[in-house]
This record gives sequence, structure tokens and C-alpha cells, in this order.
Amino acid sequence: MKLTVVGGGSTYTPELVDGFARLRDTLPVEELVLVDPAADRLELVGGLARRIFAHQGHPGRVVTTSDLDAAVDGADAVLLQLRVGGQAARQQDETWPLECGCVGQETTGAGGLAKALRTVPVVLDIADRVRRANPDAWIIDFTNPVGIVTRALLRAGHRAVGLCNVAIGLQRKFAGMLGLAPADIHLDHVGLNHLTWETAVRLGGPEGEDVLPRLLAEHGGTIAGDLRLPRPLLDRLGVVPSYYLRYYYAHDEVVEELRTKPSRAAEVAAMERELLTMYGDPTLVEKPALLARRGGAYYSEAAVDLAAALLGGGGNPYQVVNTYNKGTLPFLPDDAVIEVQAAVDSKGAAPLPVPAVDPLYAGLMADVTACEDLALEAALRGGRDRVFRALLAHPLIGQYAYAETLTDQLVAHNREYLAWA
Repeated sequence: MKLTVVGGGSTYTPELVDGFARLRDTLPVEELVLVDPAADRLELVGGLARRIFAHQGHPGRVVTTSDLDAAVDGADAVLLQLRVGGQAARQQDETWPLECGCVGQETTGAGGLAKALRTVPVVLDIADRVRRANPDAWIIDFTNPVGIVTRALLRAGHRAVGLCNVAIGLQRKFAGMLGLAPADIHLDHVGLNHLTWETAVRLGGPEGEDVLPRLLAEHGGTIAGDLRLPRPLLDRLGVVPSYYLRYYYAHDEVVEELRTKPSRAAEVAAMERELLTMYGDPTLVEKPALLARRGGAYYSEAAVDLAAALLGGGGNPYQVVNTYNKGTLPFLPDDAVIEVQAAVDSKGAAPLPVPAVDPLYAGLMADVTACEDLALEAALRGGRDRVFRALLAHPLIGQYAYAETLTDQLVAHNREYLAWA
């Protein structure tokens, strides 16, 4: 089995490699190819990847290359974890929206739109090259904004599934609170990527007992603290929102925080410099503890499960993924990309039935889905007017004067990545 990681020079990659090494019985990788145009980073990450495999007794071969076509040739699955523009572009995404009093964040609002415009054309080119190399290959997208990028891939006819680590992180957290194994916890997880709610926490599977009320009663304070939302809000909602919902539920509070502290991009850039120094140590044979602060916790477990299921092997029968709606949520178009529990096998991901969704959440999902429609049109067809429409429609923006200013800022900061600008 050959797996290719596009963006293999990312500091995330050792998390992924560690999962491949530990879970080799679930996903027997024979050749792991890390491809990245940044040769200096790739050398450091690739060296650590080989040492992790050797240390854990994994027989697979790790190959590093900057040649994308060679990397995807014959690949059974291709994982996308690229960042067009690097942390410098992320820093811009997180700062210029604040000038209008809007959240600066890399996956939602104006910053998320900027990232989508930079990313979608690049991902579609990569996917076309994967399809030419092996039409049967699966593409697993971990590249943000996952919902928009996955929708672009599916609309272009690619065999693609989107992946996020929010659900698996919550599954692990809730299992720990209940003193259970993660496999014993099934989440009723519903929404769009980075716009999700846990409406039930079930024991054993989709039909199991819902213990969410017990979790909120016994651990609501801890959960609310982790989300940085008030405990009474969780009690009133009776669900656990993704921590990304704080950008909506506490927008002005978040903007003030972001204006007065270093950006997440600056924090990550500093961590990356430290991690890359660590990766260059020839005695390091395990992923360092610092990597947990970088983000992407449990990404490797989620990726292994998804790849194994798509390639006809093991893996969990039910997984939270990003895929076409296909009537699952009747208030959204069939071709909307939703993030829900799905049955995953070699044919792809089939969403499980979802109980009726409270209008409080359905309304926001519908709004953001419309924004993603407009964002994808802007990414595929370009044009200042399309950017303006996507910004005006977004519930984190919504005022024409802000949309005008943010359009100018977005184009100015991303001109080198926009073929039409």
C-alpha cells in the first residue's frame, strides 16, 4: 500500500507518522511518500519520520520528494495537508479583519475566505494530477477550510472525503470523563466543518443510550471552560458546540481578545521553529510533546481509520467526516458538504440518518452553507464582486461597509495568489 502526504514537510507530519507506525495492523503502509516544495523542512521531517518507523519496528519505507507527479504515481490514497502562503499568509488572515471589528481567523469569516481563495485552485490542480496517476486513488482532505475544499473536490468529480480532528478530540475527552474507551463512545455530531454541535453522546453505537445530560451535569463546568463559553449557556442549549462556535456566540469578546494578544499564527510560527530544531536532532525517535500544542491532536488516529476504511481494510465502521449532504439535512442542498457521522467503506462515506435539527442550529448552518456556495464561486471564478458577495453574506460580517473594506484588504493581501487580481 502506498500513501502520499502532500504538505509532508508540515510540522504536523510526525503526528501522522506516529499513527501509521502504531496502527500498522489497521493500515499496513508499505510506502509512505512525503512531498513538499520546502526541501529544508522536508529533510528534517523526513528524517524524523524514518526514525519513528525504525524505532517502532515498522517495515515500511519513507520517501521524500519535491516531485508531486512522482509522489502520487501509484498512490492508493493521498492526504492533503498543505498551507498555501504558509504561516505568513495565516498571520495576515488573522489580523486585517480585526481592523473592521470582525474576527480574524484562518477558517471562518474574512480570513477563512482568503484561505479558500488561495487554496482551492491549488488543491484542484493536485487532485487532477492524482486522478491522472491513479483514477481509483482516494483523496483525504485535511486542508482548511475543509468544508469548502472538500466541496470543490467533490464538485470536480474526485474521490474525496474531508477530515477534521474536532470530533475525535471530543470523543477522547468524553471517554476520559466517563472512564470508558474511546471506541465505546458514539457522537451524534452534526453541522458543517468548524460549525458543529454534539447533540447526543451515545454508549456503544448509533442506537446506544444518550449520556450527554449526565456529562453536562457532572462535567459541564470543565467542558464550558475548555470551550471558553459560560456554563449556563451549555445548560440552556443542552448540547456541546464546537469551540469554533465561540466566534459566533461571543464574537465581540473574541475580537477584543484577538486585538490584545499575539495571533495564533505567531504562536504557531514560534512553535514550528522550535519543532524543526527538534526534528533535526538525530537522537529524536518519537514525536515530541510540544507537537500536542501545535494542534491536530488525534489527527493520526482519524486519518488511519478513514484511510483503512476507504481502502477496504479495517477501521471503525462509523466515522465523522465531511461529505455530500444527499438529503441527510433536508434544509440544506444535496450538494452541500456536511460534517456528520457516516458509514465509510471502499465506496466512500454514506451519512447516517440525523434526527431533526433544532432551528437554532439549522438556521446558522443554512447561512454558512450559502456563504460557502459564494466562497466557492469566488475561488473558482474570481472577481472582486464575488468576493464582496461572499463577505456580505457571512454572519460574522454582514454589513456592506465592512464587506467593501474587507474585500479591498483581502485582495491587497492576497494579490500574488489570485490569478484574476
